[in-house]
Amino acid sequence: MAAIKQQIYCTFPKEKIRDPVLYMLGKKFNVIPNIRGATINDEMGIVFLELEGEADEVAKAVDYLRTSQVRVDTVKSG
Repeated sequence: MAAIKQQIYCTFPKEKIRDPVLYMLGKKFNVIPNIRGATINDEMGIVFLELEGEADEVAKAVDYLRTSQVRVDTVKSG
């Protein structure tokens, strides 16, 4: 499979802001998470994230985010 880059917006609920969710992406999956921008306060966190890796690993990483109660909105892939 070919490597891809997928850009997503992640919205973290209040109870997930302090969890090492993005750190775990690099540990659990063969992807490179690159934070392109972020806004975080006491109520929520919004992160513009680029994931780079094989398409199946990127898909698994996105599924992991969603099962971790993170809302994921796809921007583009390429």
